Amino acid sequence: GKRQASRAFSLYANIDILRPYFDVEPVQVRARLLESMIPVKMINFPQKIAGELYGPLMLVFTLVAILLHGMKTSDTIIREGTLMGTAIGTCFGYWLGVSSFIYFLAYLCNAQITMVQMLSLLGYGLFGHCITLFVTYNIHFHSLFYIFWLGVGGLSTLRMVAVLVSRTVGHTQRLILCGTLAALHMLFLLYLHFAYHKVVEGILDTLEGPNMPPFQRVARDIPVVSNAVLNTTAKAVALTL
Repeated sequence: GKRQASRAFSLYANIDILRPYFDVEPVQVRARLLESMIPVKMINFPQKIAGELYGPLMLVFTLVAILLHGMKTSDTIIREGTLMGTAIGTCFGYWLGVSSFIYFLAYLCNAQITMVQMLSLLGYGLFGHCITLFVTYNIHFHSLFYIFWLGVGGLSTLRMVAVLVSRTVGHTQRLILCGTLAALHMLFLLYLHFAYHKVVEGILDTLEGPNMPPFQRVARDIPVVSNAVLNTTAKAVALTL
């Protein structure tokens, strides 16, 4: 009983440590979602970063659902694993992996940011990806995707870049840190769009491409007529003439 009580107490203590990172009101999450699309040009003072993980975690799960929808509509075949596992691994792998890499790079560049703040910043930065993929997965036009990619995805990327610029000292350090984050974030959106749309993209290229294959005529089934019938028909025509 003492061991079970100590285990329960330790588990409750661990959960209590994580509670401040998920204690947030829906109004605050909505405001931070809107702020993630508005880049603020303020370099002299470090911009504030929300130190909570509820909003970013929900955005990652939303991205998983959108990516799973895109994989199903494009008839993507996964040889090893399942569609759900691939979608979860891709989204969470990017969120955790890129956040860790950028945090390590920020440590080398003397940027004032913690790991929780980096997870929150990159997590809210996925809001633009969710909007872009949700629209372009249902409306398949190349031009529309590039507009959303530069517009919506670019705004969310500029927001993160502006925050890192305000927390980094030195032009070289800012260029390395912000350039790496912007390249990874924008290329990840390109990957999510084109990696699971092979069937749809092939259809669009066939319909929109300049070199359309020629129309092929299919021979219809003609009943086989015996030689006797043909000879009889020929003799009747000859006698008539």
